[in-house]
Amino acid sequence: MTTNTVISARDLSLTFQTNDGPVHALKDVSLDVEKGDFVSFIGPSGCGKTTFLRCMADLEHPTGGTMTVNGISPEEARKSRAYGYVFQAAGLYPWRTIGGNIRLPLEIMGYAHDDQDARVKRVLELVDLAGFERKYPWQLSGGMQQRASIARALAFDADILLMDEPFGALDEIVRDHLNEQLLQLWERTNKTICFVTHSIPEAVYLSTRIVVMSPRPGRITDVIESTLPRERPLGIRETPEFLEIAHRVREGLRAGHGDEV
Repeated sequence: MTTNTVISARDLSLTFQTNDGPVHALKDVSLDVEKGDFVSFIGPSGCGKTTFLRCMADLEHPTGGTMTVNGISPEEARKSRAYGYVFQAAGLYPWRTIGGNIRLPLEIMGYAHDDQDARVKRVLELVDLAGFERKYPWQLSGGMQQRASIARALAFDADILLMDEPFGALDEIVRDHLNEQLLQLWERTNKTICFVTHSIPEAVYLSTRIVVMSPRPGRITDVIESTLPRERPLGIRETPEFLEIAHRVREGLRAGHGDEV
């Protein structure tokens, strides 16, 4: 663990107790996420990707091992508003405008009205939704709604962005466009991003590091450091370097399935 480590997990385990017996969601997971990293978590359904993200956010509580966020417990990090969280669904309130949805956490946190206005304006510009503040969610496409959800997570300027398959339900063309926009956003803001995905091309395109996880009990089978440049046009996905990294991810997923117990 270095002075630049933002998230640190050591031998993290989580077992859910159910009527059918214990479910081992995570087992002995150790990982450091450095400041400014874009780390993607990929693996089959039920491998613990989202559970691991939810542990960072203090939405789930490990039954073994340790985790820190900004050097403090996930609970303390949540209370200090260290991160923004973007869910699979945009989760916008239909009776509130886009500006009103983005404003909601700022209202809850007690920001002054003028400060709320300035923050809403800034994050709408960041996600290319300037001019849509007075629209309602049902007036926006699915991709635009998800960008509004990202804007809401950015509104209080947390240094960490936790993203749980935010583009999984979108068609491929929209998803490609949002991938490009997310990379530009990351470049402009220098946030630390933890991103859950099922898509190998998405993980390779976006990330500085790709964490490959095995089926339950969720373990890390490989951590792949990307050798791609930070400047990544969509065409980079056709290059031998990109395809080589994608092949290693695919091999890691295959090996993880071979270890399934």
